[in-house]
Amino acid sequence: MNAVAPKVWAITLNWNGKEDTLACLASLQDLDYPNYEIVVVDNGSSDGSVAAIREAFPDVSIVENVDNLGYADGFNAGLQFAYDHGGDYFLILNNDTVVDPRALTELVGVAEQDETIGFVSGKVYWYDKPGTLQTAGRYNDPMILAGGHVGGNEKDRGQYENVEDYDFVDDVYLLVRRAVYERVGGYDPNFFLYFEETDWCARVRRAGFRIVYAPKAKIWHKGNIGGASTTLSPERHYFLTRNQVIFVARNASRAHLRRYLLWSLRTEAVDAARYVKHGYLKHPLARLRGLGSGLWWWWKNRGAVSHGAGKGSEGSRAETVTAGTGAGATQGDVYGR
Repeated sequence: MNAVAPKVWAITLNWNGKEDTLACLASLQDLDYPNYEIVVVDNGSSDGSVAAIREAFPDVSIVENVDNLGYADGFNAGLQFAYDHGGDYFLILNNDTVVDPRALTELVGVAEQDETIGFVSGKVYWYDKPGTLQTAGRYNDPMILAGGHVGGNEKDRGQYENVEDYDFVDDVYLLVRRAVYERVGGYDPNFFLYFEETDWCARVRRAGFRIVYAPKAKIWHKGNIGGASTTLSPERHYFLTRNQVIFVARNASRAHLRRYLLWSLRTEAVDAARYVKHGYLKHPLARLRGLGSGLWWWWKNRGAVSHGAGKGSEGSRAETVTAGTGAGATQGDVYGR
């Protein structure tokens, strides 16, 4: 790393998550990295979050959105703020996290090894099971492209200690190079909630940037990045289904998209029967609406969609498993996922 450490803006998003956000900010204060600042984007909270943050952390910048802009546009507001204020890197992180003091030093150290590294993430642990991993990367999937989480629910016994390239990572925390934002932009707000980080990963890879896992960077996450489907609200089922269709349509070949749509229709039919059998009527209806909305988006945009290859990029070690714009081109619950 250079004698003058690159400037990093840590960005977190808050919507009525005052206590989680305060705890996250407290952990950020303990980072050992020498050159960083923090900005909180508040999405129209009504729980007194903004006043509490200002009182507890007067040096933290706050971007106040009047309305709830969702996950994608909320973070985009933070990215633009950090870009305008001279950040060399932007650290995106969920507000329901606690960060290891060396995490940012480790992330930047890996990023500085190669200017083509666009994203860097690290180990994510369960907050209530500190030695158990939530994710250490993402597998590729032969049908929906981005698969399950590497190391999910495994005890950390040192089995993921190598720096690795992946096609996809989760964005519980994610270090973003400034050049990525300039050339690719931020999150696409078409997604609003779910698959926004997966789509961003795909666009970043197509732009020629690497996505790298840094094993010594650690964070603890209170929220869930998977979870039982019956615990999700119908609204979340809607966005998961809709956005999966849009993501595959944007990033797979036409032949792959046809196979995916047939697979998706069969899968939705089976899942709907299972939900109805167990008395969950709103969930299959929400998924049906999501499927219809995703297909309608694809139909309206079919002429403009760039059908990218659905395969993992050369050089990535992401194993494939069986399926179950700001300065550049910016495009219900707390936001911890």
